[in-house]
Amino acid sequence: MTTHSEKITFPGAHGHPLAARLDAPTGAVKGYALFAHCFTCSKDIFAASRIAGALAERGIAVLRFDFTGLGASEGEFANTTFSSNIQDLIAAADWLRETRRAPALLIGHSLGGAAVLAAAPRIPEATAVVTIGAPSGVSHVTHHFADALEEIRVKGMAEVTLAGRPFTISRQFVEDTEEHDLLDTVAGLRTALLLFHAPRDQTVGIDNASRIFQAAKHPKSFVSLDDADHLLTRKADAVYVADVIAAWASRYVADGSGDETHTLDDAVDPGTVLVTEAGDGPFAQTVRVGRHVLRGDEPVDVGGRDSGPTPYDFLLAALGTCTAMTIRLYADRKKIALDGVGVSLSHRKVHARDCGDCEATDAKIDEIARTLELRGDLDADTRARLLEIADRCPVHRTLNGEVRVRTRLRGEDA
Repeated sequence: MTTHSEKITFPGAHGHPLAARLDAPTGAVKGYALFAHCFTCSKDIFAASRIAGALAERGIAVLRFDFTGLGASEGEFANTTFSSNIQDLIAAADWLRETRRAPALLIGHSLGGAAVLAAAPRIPEATAVVTIGAPSGVSHVTHHFADALEEIRVKGMAEVTLAGRPFTISRQFVEDTEEHDLLDTVAGLRTALLLFHAPRDQTVGIDNASRIFQAAKHPKSFVSLDDADHLLTRKADAVYVADVIAAWASRYVADGSGDETHTLDDAVDPGTVLVTEAGDGPFAQTVRVGRHVLRGDEPVDVGGRDSGPTPYDFLLAALGTCTAMTIRLYADRKKIALDGVGVSLSHRKVHARDCGDCEATDAKIDEIARTLELRGDLDADTRARLLEIADRCPVHRTLNGEVRVRTRLRGEDA
């Protein structure tokens, strides 16, 4: 299944714009997932992007974002806490709920795993949670800067080096981690749980996974990552985790919203265009032409989500491409030194009385304005001839000719 990825910005818990990326299938969306990255990481870490891409290929859209003060998100990291991370997650879920669909799947890596466990009870639509190398206690993260804890408690904050980069850790951050009883939250979860953990994880020990698994209620599953490292830096490990999540999650997020008659993997007969609802917004459509998959939608100001061109955009694109191809074909046959051709088009409704070529009437007609750019050392006569050739474009002739559209229901005789 083909996928697409788009940049998203939404307001975090404290109003700062958070940078995000939505990886989604081009066709029907079975459900949505949220991905929380590891401590001081970003949404673009390899494990996050690979997992999001794999789920999108299985029909599950994934929103991954940078927590406040990290990656491309605004705000100061020094002012954040584990509680603010949870609030950012809830803000992300709210954004999905308002613009797409609430997330059914929550995925968290390392401290992000602890965050999705803590946030799950506050996202009612969540039916499944996945953690990767998650600690069983939030205060575990302070082990990364244990030498600076005394300075943080005395001075209120200190600069520490994590993963080779400087970060300012506040006393509020440390104290907040100590207030969360994560295992108690896990014991009260009413979602399916999948735990990934590497037995040789040197950052978060395997005993953390044991404690989470024992505290959780069924349905719960554990997958050992053998010799993987904490960040899944080896491609094979990230791919393995992505594939397992995709298979496991299908039980909990599939809602049957996809088209049952056709899928994006179905063959489309030559000369046939297949259009099906994408299931992502009121107007979004999946357009398949042979092996090519396109996306159609309407602008936000008319109720769409602007995830693809409008129907009239496609119409203009058809005329424009046909025009350029026709001119190129003629120029090559006549050995005209045409370096390049460009076509600009626009569409509007006008009163017929404003059209010099139309019969006088009060009705409105469709007017397409087409402007050609012919590049090359061409004389006036050659340019005039190429302008005439533009009107010989087959799509142009179709639009100017008599067109009949015959519609029938599937299953009826043609």
